[in-house]
Amino acid sequence: MNADVAVENTSAIALWNDPTAPASARVDALIDAMTLEEKTAQLFGVWVGASDEGGEVAPHQHEMEEPVDLDALLPTGLGQLTRPFGTVPVDPALGALSLARTQARIAATNRFGIPALAHDECLAGFAAWGATAYPVPLSWGAAFDPALVREMAEAIGRDMRSVGVHQGLAPVLDVVRDARWGRVEETIGEDPYLVGTIGTAYVQGLESAGIVATLKHFAGYSASRAGRNLAPTSMGPRERADVLLPPFEMAIREGGARSVMNAYTDTDGVPSAADEALLTGLLRDTWDFDGTVVADYFAIAFLKTLHGVAADWADAAGTALRAGIDVELPNVKTYGAPLTEAVADGRVPEALVDRAVRRVLTQKVALGLLDPDWNPLPAALDATDEDDPSALRGRIDLDGPANRTLARTLAEQAIVLLSNDGTLPLDRPRRIALIGPNADEPTAVLGCYSFPQHIGVRHPDTPLGIELPTLRETLAAEFPDTEITYARGTGVDDGDLSGLPEATRLAREADVTLVVLGDRAGLFGRGTSGEGCDVATLALPGAQQQLLDALLDVETPVVTVLLAGRPYALGRAVGESAAIVQSFFPGEEGTRAIAGVLAGRVNPSGRLPVSVPRGPGSQPGAYLGAPLAHASEVSSIDPTPAFAFGHGLSYTRFEWTDLAVEAQEAPTDGEFALSLTVCNTGERSGTEVVQLYLHDPVASVVQPVQRLIGYSRLALEPREARRLRITIPADLASFTGRDGRRVVEPGELELRLSASSADPRLTARVTLTGAERHVDHTRRLHATILQDQTT
Repeated sequence: MNADVAVENTSAIALWNDPTAPASARVDALIDAMTLEEKTAQLFGVWVGASDEGGEVAPHQHEMEEPVDLDALLPTGLGQLTRPFGTVPVDPALGALSLARTQARIAATNRFGIPALAHDECLAGFAAWGATAYPVPLSWGAAFDPALVREMAEAIGRDMRSVGVHQGLAPVLDVVRDARWGRVEETIGEDPYLVGTIGTAYVQGLESAGIVATLKHFAGYSASRAGRNLAPTSMGPRERADVLLPPFEMAIREGGARSVMNAYTDTDGVPSAADEALLTGLLRDTWDFDGTVVADYFAIAFLKTLHGVAADWADAAGTALRAGIDVELPNVKTYGAPLTEAVADGRVPEALVDRAVRRVLTQKVALGLLDPDWNPLPAALDATDEDDPSALRGRIDLDGPANRTLARTLAEQAIVLLSNDGTLPLDRPRRIALIGPNADEPTAVLGCYSFPQHIGVRHPDTPLGIELPTLRETLAAEFPDTEITYARGTGVDDGDLSGLPEATRLAREADVTLVVLGDRAGLFGRGTSGEGCDVATLALPGAQQQLLDALLDVETPVVTVLLAGRPYALGRAVGESAAIVQSFFPGEEGTRAIAGVLAGRVNPSGRLPVSVPRGPGSQPGAYLGAPLAHASEVSSIDPTPAFAFGHGLSYTRFEWTDLAVEAQEAPTDGEFALSLTVCNTGERSGTEVVQLYLHDPVASVVQPVQRLIGYSRLALEPREARRLRITIPADLASFTGRDGRRVVEPGELELRLSASSADPRLTARVTLTGAERHVDHTRRLHATILQDQTT
C-alpha cells in the first residue's frame, strides 16, 4: 500500500490487525502503509506520570529535557510511555484507569490505532506506589536460589501486567568489578555464573507473566574506572567476553528476554550506544537476538553531549540507529524531527528506520496490541470502572499477603551470617542495647530503585504506601520479655559523634549490644548507596566505624548488623564482634527476617555474592582474579578479603564426605561425573550451599585462580544426609583464547567442591584429553547437580 494513501475504512480488517496472519506479514503490511513520520514515531517514548484522579497521563517535566507537546505528537503515533507508575505517587487502580484512558486516546489519534507500549522499573519489585518492595538484586545473589527468584519475578510481572504495563526495565546483569561503584546494590554479585543463573531466573519469571524483560546494561557499565558512575571502562576483549557478557548470553538464550538496554559507558573509546559490533554483530548476528534494543535514558543524546562522537542530534540518531538501538528513551530528542530530517536529506538510510520499526511492531503484535479485540482496560479493571473513578481508590492491592510471604522468604534466605562466637542465636537476654543509625529507620531496608527512595522522597507528605517496620519494632515483637534500650549513636553519614557517650552507657548496662549500621539508599549523592552514589573507599560511611569501635571497647558482647547496598570493611569488628550479620537492603520484610535470625527462629543460609574487604582501600578485590591479583610477597598491599565470596555460616554443622570420580579423564567434548555426600551433623535443620569451582593450572592465556561453575542449595534435617551427583561438561572449562575464539584446551583441571571460594572441602583432579576444541554460544552452560534421596 502506498504511504500517501489513507487507510480505507471498510468492514474487512486490515492485514496488520488480523491475528490469524503471520506476524511478519502483519508487520510488513503496516510498515508499507506508514509514512516516515509514522515510522519514526514508533521509535521513541514520552515520559509521563499517571493521574491520581484517573484522568489521562501528564508529560513529566524532566530537568534534562524540554516539555513534550502530546497533542502535536500523537497524530503520527507513539512508541512508548515511560514510567506511568514510577514517576509520581498514584493509587494503583486510578493509575491503571489513567493509563487506559491515555492508551485509548493514543490509539484513536493515529491512523492505524496503534497503542503505546508502557514500561516501568522493576529492579526490586514494581516501582509503583503501594507495590511490594522486595530485596534488592544483591540479596537475590546472596540467596543462591534461582527458583525462588523466578517465583518473585513472576509475581512482580503479574502485578505490572494487571495495571497495563508491558515492559520492565530489569534485571541488571552487570558483574561487580569494584565495590566502590554506587550501583553495586542493583547487581547480583561479582561472579558471572551466579549473575547469569539468578538473572536468567528473574527473566523467566517476568516473561512468564507476559512482561517484556529488559537486560541491562549492555555491556561493561560495572567495569568503570575507580568505580565511578558513567566513567570510561578499561577492559580488554577477553575480560568483556569471559566476565561481563556471559550473563547476557545466558539470559537471552535460556531466559527468553525480549529487550536489551545499552550501557552508558565507552570501552576503549567506543560508546556502547554507538557500538555496532556489540549491538548488532554480537547481539543479533551471533547470538540471534530478535527483540528490541532500547536506549538507556538520554544515552543517544549523550553521544553528542558527553561522548563527543556525534556533531548534532541527527548525527547522534543515525549513529545509534546504525549501531542497533531501536527505541529512544525516555523522551523524544533525536529520533523525532532530527532523524526524520536526516532520512529525508539522505544522511540516514530509511532502511535503518524500517529495521528498527519492524522490531518494535513485531513486539507490539506479540503483545496483542494490534489485535482487533485489544482493550486498553487492563485485567484489573472493567468498563463500569470508568463511570466513577473515585470509587476505584484502594481497589487494587499490589502488596498482598502472597507478595509479602515471598518477600520475607527471600529476605530470610539472603541474610548472611559472617561470623559467630556462639552468641547467636540470642537466648532470651534480659536487656538488649540497640544502637545505630539504621536500628530505628523504616527505609533502611530499601534500595535506591524502590518507590519510596526513588520517587517518594520527593513527596514527603505522601504516605509510604507499604508497611516498613523498623528493626527496633520487630525485635520488640521477637523478644517480648526483653528490655530493649535504644540510642542512635550517629547518623549514616553525618559524622556526628555526640551520641557516642549515651550509646556506650547503654551498652555497659546490657547483656548484649546490637549495633545496626550500613547505608541510606538514594540517587546522585543523596544517599551513600545507589545510582551516582560512588565512594572513594570502602570504609563505613560517616562516623559509623568510630561508633562501632567505641562499642567494641565495652565489655558487653557486640553483634554487628549491616543493612547496606555494598560490602564494607569493618575494621576491628572482623575479629572482635561476637557475631556479624550481613544483609543487603532486604526489602519490606527485611527487619522481620533479621529479627528471626537473631532469635534463632530462622537458621541463616545466605552466602556472600560479593567479597567483604579486610581494609577500606584494597579494592578492587573480587575473588575472580588471576594469580597476580591476589596476595604476593612483592607488594605491600594484601587484597585478601575478610570474608570471601560464597561465605556464610549456619546454626548447624555440615560434613562433606565420600567424593567419588567416575573417570579421571574425559575428551574435550566429553564430561566428568562426580558424587559426594553432605550430612547435617548438627541438632537443627539447616541449608548448605554446595559450590563448584574450576581451577585451570595451565592455559594458553592467564586464567582466574578459580571460577564458579555450579552450585546447589541443600536443605537437610538433623542427621540427614544426601548424595549429590554432579555431571560437568568439558564446555565449562572453555575460555577466550589468544585468537579471540572460545576454546576448550586439553590438560589437567581441579574441580573444587567448596563451602566458599576460600573454603574447598573436596577436590577432584581430572584431565581433558584429545584435540583443542572451539565452542560458541551454543555450548553447554551448566553442570547437572542431582540430589539423591535421603540416606
